[in-house]
Amino acid sequence: MTAELATIIDFIRYGASRFSAAGLTFGHSHDNPIDEATHLVLASLHLPPDLPPAYGVGKLTTEERERLLILIKRRITERLPVAYLVGETWFAGLKFKSDRRALVPRSPIAELIESGFSPWLDERQVERALDLCTGSGCIGIALAEYNPEWKVDIADISDDALALARENIVFQHVEGRVEAIKSDLFSGVKGRRYDLIVSNPPYVTEDEYTALPGEYRHEPKLGLTSGKDGLDLCLRMLDEAAEYLNDDGLLVIEVGESEHALAALLPQVPFVWIEFKVGAMGVFALEKRDLIEHAAAIHAAAMARAA
Repeated sequence: MTAELATIIDFIRYGASRFSAAGLTFGHSHDNPIDEATHLVLASLHLPPDLPPAYGVGKLTTEERERLLILIKRRITERLPVAYLVGETWFAGLKFKSDRRALVPRSPIAELIESGFSPWLDERQVERALDLCTGSGCIGIALAEYNPEWKVDIADISDDALALARENIVFQHVEGRVEAIKSDLFSGVKGRRYDLIVSNPPYVTEDEYTALPGEYRHEPKLGLTSGKDGLDLCLRMLDEAAEYLNDDGLLVIEVGESEHALAALLPQVPFVWIEFKVGAMGVFALEKRDLIEHAAAIHAAAMARAA
């Protein structure tokens, strides 16, 4: 009986048990039911994710208990991501607003931000950075938070996503250093040059999208899919990026499972596939000079896609 549930730990345990029994998919910031339930419970109670264990025995009020039981039920019956249910999530150690206007932040690029993009930026002077296909703004805003001396542009084609990103700019108090720009890839930043361009663009294939669990159906499809092999937007970026990079500029793009298709399509391009703590995650780094050297092959691939 749920009437026996009283403490924070009780509800985390109960939520995790219900989530596991329901066979939910965990792919939005968490990979297991315990972390998922912890996020839901603590965020609903307006408590930090690093709450000291001693507070786990704290008892909930009747109103708090009722609200949590409703949220747990909705997570199961509606397959809504927890971030959308509680309106917030964490990325690179920072809290962001999250709702259906943009994907739930979950890119492995967070690890690169936290490590200062070492070793790629160790010997570079970075003044301006661009987060392309920014969604909720999490990558670009985190870049600014971790590098207070940088000026960061964040760009997206979606008005809804940009509205959320602008809310997150204010939420993180980076109004003076981060500018949100409506842009179809680079179209809105003509004439600007960057030392670093980072992007987590749509890269899910149409077949993969059809097979996605219900949780992903609540996210905007515009932020997920990019053609038959997931590379339509990535190829356009590769074809245009050199024009927007300074001479010593670096391009970092996440393509996920489309990594193999990209490597096969452009075998002559020296993509550096980055290793993360959990292994390869489909993120590459590429120098401007490599973009220029292989511009013909990249352009041919992009034009063939556009035809």
